[in-house]
Amino acid sequence: MAVVEQDDKAAQQGTAVSSRGGSPLHVVPPGTPGGSRGLRWALVAVDAIGVFAGWAIALLLLPAPGALGARLACVAAAVVAALLATAIQHLYLARVSVVRSVELVRVARAAAVSLGAAYLTAQLTGIPTQNVLLGVGTAMTFVMLASGRSFFDAWLKLARAQGKYLRPVVVVGGNGEGADLSRLLRTHPELGYRVAGVVGRLDDPSLWPDIPLLGGVPDAVDAVRRAGANGVIIASTAVSSRQLNEITRELLHQRVHVHVSSGLQGIAPQRVRNLPLARVPFFYLENIELSPWQFAVKRVIDVVIAIVALIVSLPLLVVATTAILVFDGRPIFFKQQRVGRNARPFRMLKLRTMYPDADRRLAEVQHQNERAGGPLFKMEHDPRRTPVGRILEALSIDELPQLWNVLRGDMSIVGPRPALQSEVQQFDDELMIRLSVAPGVTGLWQVEARDNPSFDAYRRLDLFYVENWGVALDLSIILATVRVLLVRLFHRGARLLTRKHGGARVSGTPLSPPTPTAL
Repeated sequence: MAVVEQDDKAAQQGTAVSSRGGSPLHVVPPGTPGGSRGLRWALVAVDAIGVFAGWAIALLLLPAPGALGARLACVAAAVVAALLATAIQHLYLARVSVVRSVELVRVARAAAVSLGAAYLTAQLTGIPTQNVLLGVGTAMTFVMLASGRSFFDAWLKLARAQGKYLRPVVVVGGNGEGADLSRLLRTHPELGYRVAGVVGRLDDPSLWPDIPLLGGVPDAVDAVRRAGANGVIIASTAVSSRQLNEITRELLHQRVHVHVSSGLQGIAPQRVRNLPLARVPFFYLENIELSPWQFAVKRVIDVVIAIVALIVSLPLLVVATTAILVFDGRPIFFKQQRVGRNARPFRMLKLRTMYPDADRRLAEVQHQNERAGGPLFKMEHDPRRTPVGRILEALSIDELPQLWNVLRGDMSIVGPRPALQSEVQQFDDELMIRLSVAPGVTGLWQVEARDNPSFDAYRRLDLFYVENWGVALDLSIILATVRVLLVRLFHRGARLLTRKHGGARVSGTPLSPPTPTAL
């Protein structure tokens, strides 16, 4: 869960001008539609609706003795108690709720508190309590709270990816690591940060495009104020130990949010242990040792999910294939050679979403590639995609046949995106490591940065998965995929209903459809 943390003092500064005479940096004051208070109140409303729905199912919809007014009082008490418990546990702060496991534990506590409030109110109003109804109410409240927050998080990430609700921060450190941190935040706007400036000596000014230099490291506090920010990201390798301690103490004294990098990349947070030595903060890094059972469990999960998903999605596949056959003709399926584990080629199956001559027309749209800085090709409004194909691709229905590839062992449910041979030929030695695991129907990049145009995101997330994969990570990605698909279903489905498509045909041929490499 990511709620913008922004104090009133920093936000009320409105606009600031960079020290290099750049354009004003706009800061949205709290309480406005784009401010942190607006987001918090929206999340409060989501939580209230979730708690109300959970207890309403138990006390209003299910048969239960007692007057309607008394039962409504129980529901109201449960809502108030749960919201208070949620606020007391700081679940409206991003630094707390951003860790999903922590959020779920505290949401469970809030559901338990709502149980206590509902029970006490029932005793006061004389409603006979039933353990079954109380259990249903508590369980439904937890499910509704967790689901509501999950959907709110997904919605907020989509909004931030479009440049909304971004919190201005200052990067401390102008070396290579500082530039990498700045690029990371630019590449992933869904994290909710916008780099408003940098302080420190710039090793290479070309690595800081359109980012104002706000002074030296000692000027960090003043830079934060002038930039209208209330947070900093410190590149630990850019400053000395003494300077790091001095500047962090000064920033914290001014109530500035401080993030300090570890200097590590590609290491899963779960592998990092806080292990201080003589009261000095240190990290201990756990090594990854995958036992044979993990590989066996991964394969069992693949087969079970593939079979269940194929059975459940069979009616949808029938509708999709019928639509392709009626409106676009044959072939129904699209087969393309991809590179699998250990560089072994295989033929990947998808529902056809493009016109048959799309491959030959790649040159027509190559200059409009939205994937920056790498060999991947993506064009959201590619005119070579068929009208039916646009719907199938937008809702990810076209990827369902890949479950057959999973059953064959060519792919896994979770893994890096299956690459084309032409893409692999452009990979460097480091990126070739991704071929050491089976490609996946879904993966870390697909759930966190599928619509992100940067090749850096693709590279970083795939390499992270290869370095840190395990059954627990796979299960978390599968759950995240379900959430992302549901959000995409509502978000992109609404866009399809309102968007006017082109795609006129000339002599029986479309103006131009997406290339298979875009799939």
